[in-house]
Amino acid sequence: MMQTFQQLFTQYNWHDIKEKIYHKTIDDVRKSLRKEKRNLDDFLALISPAATTELEEMARLTQQVTQRRFGKTIQLYAPLYLSNECQNICTYCGFSMDNKIKRKTLSNSELLLEAMALKSMGVNHVLLVSGEANKTVEISYFKNAIQLLKPYFAQISIEVQPLTSEEYLILHNEGVHSVLVYQETYHQKVYKTYHPKGKKSNFEYRLDTPDRIGQAGIHKIGLGVLLGLEDWRVDSFFNALHIDYLEKQYWRTKYSVSFPRLRPAEGVSTPNFIMEDRDLLQLICAYRLWNENLEISISTREREKFRDHIIPIGVTSMSAASKTNPGGYVVDPQSLEQFEISDERSMETIQNIIKKAGYDPIMKDWDISYSG
Repeated sequence: MMQTFQQLFTQYNWHDIKEKIYHKTIDDVRKSLRKEKRNLDDFLALISPAATTELEEMARLTQQVTQRRFGKTIQLYAPLYLSNECQNICTYCGFSMDNKIKRKTLSNSELLLEAMALKSMGVNHVLLVSGEANKTVEISYFKNAIQLLKPYFAQISIEVQPLTSEEYLILHNEGVHSVLVYQETYHQKVYKTYHPKGKKSNFEYRLDTPDRIGQAGIHKIGLGVLLGLEDWRVDSFFNALHIDYLEKQYWRTKYSVSFPRLRPAEGVSTPNFIMEDRDLLQLICAYRLWNENLEISISTREREKFRDHIIPIGVTSMSAASKTNPGGYVVDPQSLEQFEISDERSMETIQNIIKKAGYDPIMKDWDISYSG
């Protein structure tokens, strides 16, 4: 019988992992850097405080590994927010149910207006995002939205509430390319304090979501943790553990990792743990050196300067020209944002910056075309 990630997860202890990370030495780090193939114990070393002195070498190796595996290309995409309706209370999110703001869900005509606005920017890969409102923004809404948008975009990905395997299969058959789902934090003992009400408060159901996506045969699964809730080093180990498990169970599926850092938003709490740019660079390098096939994505949450400098180091995809509110491109620019973005430059500007760095900005994942 196939083991679930939840069963594997129970074999690990948050505090034990933290102890291991903070007891790694510079010798452990250098030993890991000399390896051709690295495992999860090496990942522990590469995210440890001891590795900070080796960051320059890590970045150099990361650049080599990324160019060898992915070439000098950066995939570009833009989010399209469908709705800010939500039935969850989350202490860090502008869409939280207890935040008394105007709610909006895009109609068919509004969806098409937003699509045409994105298309006019040259966008060919769109990420559909919504709050978690199971009665209004649910499987039939998503199916309809995808059918409406398919003529406009070569690639459609989604970041919505956890669904059943059967529902993911429906979306897979409609042509959804990838599904992003974030555990937010793997620290089970404090998870409920960040998610006190709503379906999202069920830690185990959310933890099982990538398994359900894998069972549906979706082309790519994107994972990540919300950086700023708990110790980013420990959370990132559990995220890597999750990816490692998924790659073994659903080996036909591709995987990506994103790095959402807590950003200001209306009615939300401040980060418990501050993650500096240098820490994020270290984490990106650690992921790449541990897993050369992993796709690495950076969003417009990050500052312009950081995004510009990270292009040649380890990332494979970036969002651009993002609006994080439903109708944000043309329909209702004043609706509530989920969070503030840091990089507000246009798609054309980002493309030119990528080209200036010697890389090719691309709008479609050609791999699925070749693999069928």
